[in-house]
Amino acid sequence: MTTTQQLSPGVHFATPTLTSPHEKLVRAADDLWRVQAAGARILGHLRLTINPLGVRYRAERLHLPTGTFRLVGEFWSADDAVAALRR
Repeated sequence: MTTTQQLSPGVHFATPTLTSPHEKLVRAADDLWRVQAAGARILGHLRLTINPLGVRYRAERLHLPTGTFRLVGEFWSADDAVAALRR
């Protein structure tokens, strides 16, 4: 089993490119982007994590009552992570 770790603070990565024209990514932190649909509606968040096998993309949703992120899923592609937030 491989482990996934968050990136070091201050490490800036390029914004992932999405193939879908229906969503856009807006940087929220060094390793975190808001996933916005048409009309600026926020679907969730996309977070980059490092894995011994490469970069992984976490689909997350902010849980307002606790102020914490809830994991929707972890994926090898940004498009797959965004697709999980659409549902």
